[in-house]
Amino acid sequence: MSRPSLVSVGWALGLGLGAVASPSVAAGQGAGAAGAYTAPRTPDGQPDLQGFWSNQTYISLERPDGVTSEYYTAEELAAIVSGAATQESAQTDPGTIPDVHYDFTQFGLDRSQAARADNLRTSLIVDPPSGRLPPVNAAGRRRAAEREAAQERLGGRWDSAEANQLDDRCLMMAAAGPPMMNTGYNSNFQIVQSPDSVMILAEMIHDARVVPLDGAARRRPAAGFAQWIGLSRGWWEGETLMVETSNFNAKNPFRGSSEQMIVTERFTRVADDRIDYRFTVDDPGTWDRPWTAEQPMQRSRGPLFEFACHEGNYGLYNTLVGARLEEAAQRTAEAAQPGGSR
Repeated sequence: MSRPSLVSVGWALGLGLGAVASPSVAAGQGAGAAGAYTAPRTPDGQPDLQGFWSNQTYISLERPDGVTSEYYTAEELAAIVSGAATQESAQTDPGTIPDVHYDFTQFGLDRSQAARADNLRTSLIVDPPSGRLPPVNAAGRRRAAEREAAQERLGGRWDSAEANQLDDRCLMMAAAGPPMMNTGYNSNFQIVQSPDSVMILAEMIHDARVVPLDGAARRRPAAGFAQWIGLSRGWWEGETLMVETSNFNAKNPFRGSSEQMIVTERFTRVADDRIDYRFTVDDPGTWDRPWTAEQPMQRSRGPLFEFACHEGNYGLYNTLVGARLEEAAQRTAEAAQPGGSR
């Protein structure tokens, strides 16, 4: 498990809790609700998106089973937040394996203490209208089976470092994206602009994505050159920063995506404390139709300190040692049973 970041510890010490979602966000309103709001400008005249932002939320990407409406009532959302906050702060039984973990509430890591960007939508997905991902196509299902077989060849998740998932190894996490997803804690970002580029720093794993805004911005990079988080190019359309990312290497698949995935993001500042973030995923290698989601971003307090994730891989080493000790204890217990091997 990754260590808590210093910014989260700072929140826990009272150095500044982030603001809660603005009323417009809580009401589930879109960019049109901003009315006559005009974003401040950078010295070169761009809409100013700079600052520290959080996309923390209790709203899931897909609409939960059994929920049929597009929006929760305010009372329903309050119950969801209250129930989740209670669960997050619950104490585990001392001396048990589940008790060996960070107390998230102590370090301000639980979502109830973070700057949240809640809204009344029952899912972040707005298209399809069902609030659910489109069905995975035949190519996507074949690739998923191949990935599962490859993972099985490596053994169990805790059998080796190589068999660990990417986030276990502190290589990649969902925050960096694209698309940028909330991560349960440390869901903070810093945006910095210059006349010809925009930098988006994710607190979780501290990945920095630099989006060029030069004249070639709308020309996709050549095929054959791929990266873990793809290659991003950006441009302005009125008040909205458009970012298109392609050239993924598919080693960090998003919801089972392929190297064909193209993510189009839209950042629109609609209030002093809010950015409307909307993204569309188009991947014919996984889904037969594109799909779109919206995630408000709420202003939070900085700065972001470097996120530490089991530096020196001590955490990974200890995880593997713990798994071997559990296996040894299990063998001992089985041998002690009547008829067990000795």
